[in-house]
Amino acid sequence: MSFNVALTSVLSGASVRQLGHWRKTELLVPEVNSASRPILYSFRDILALRAVVKLRQDQSLQKIRKAFATLPHLDLTEHPAQYALVNEGSTIALVRDDGSEIDLVTRPGHAILVTLPDIMNSFETHRGAVVDLRRPREHLRVREQWLGGWPTIEGTRVPYDTIAELLSDGTIEPSDVGHYYPGVTAAAARDALDFARSVPGWRESIAA
Repeated sequence: MSFNVALTSVLSGASVRQLGHWRKTELLVPEVNSASRPILYSFRDILALRAVVKLRQDQSLQKIRKAFATLPHLDLTEHPAQYALVNEGSTIALVRDDGSEIDLVTRPGHAILVTLPDIMNSFETHRGAVVDLRRPREHLRVREQWLGGWPTIEGTRVPYDTIAELLSDGTIEPSDVGHYYPGVTAAAARDALDFARSVPGWRESIAA
């Protein structure tokens, strides 16, 4: 499953403008499709972007770039989403599986030990709250194993946008959605529509 720029923006917390700038400067280039249109991101890209957005609250973009650039020199060549990067005072650290950390900025390769924050949870930025990636709304769920991480209705595999499109013109009430999709409650339907409305350009895409 791949994600367009608008949905990636909502799920990652990065603005559409930031995504464009980071692609252009190669801070994070989408692994799915970066050279042609439409531009698409993977679920791993979204995880990496959330790490950048969270780190950006306390660290300069220059330090984040240096941290990403240090990874290959430590023989860490996997996708950035494979690594846990955390703020550690004036530097950025890589968390190993055993809980130890490696300084990536001030003293690259220097080991330190700190607590690993969870970038999946909701967190605050100067632009406001970034959604909880696993639960972007009370009745929506995101699981990488289900539709590649596409937001779905809780307890089902029904994509959120399928329900949102059903409600978009107002002819069907949330309480009636269960007739078409058993298991989708009125509350879940309202959450799907509310989340869809938070995605930039969603109304225009429906109209098209």
